[in-house]
Amino acid sequence: MTAGVQTIIYPVKDLARAKAVFGALLGVEPYADEPYYVGYKDAGQDVGLDPNGHAKGMTGPVPYWHVDDIRATLAGLLAAGAEALQDVQDVGGGRQIAFVKDADGNLIGLLQDPGK
Repeated sequence: MTAGVQTIIYPVKDLARAKAVFGALLGVEPYADEPYYVGYKDAGQDVGLDPNGHAKGMTGPVPYWHVDDIRATLAGLLAAGAEALQDVQDVGGGRQIAFVKDADGNLIGLLQDPGK
């Protein structure tokens, strides 16, 4: 079961320039501002900038579906033919993410918050 797409992560090459652009777009300060990740919250949406995204295989923005059981959802996607690009990883505070590529090359992110 999902709670829909609530997070989108953009791979960026120049974090400072990306922060300027997304700050202007969203009109809010980031809630997380680290050399490895910058995150914004706006209108119920979480928007992240990942300077290591390209190295992880991100070819463009990745929508993250919020799920109740990330491991079961990931297993289902792999069984259906998706290709794993990032296995389940804790990114802090118990939040877990993973992402896959479908047969057409589209990236699908999964996100599970702690307590789910």
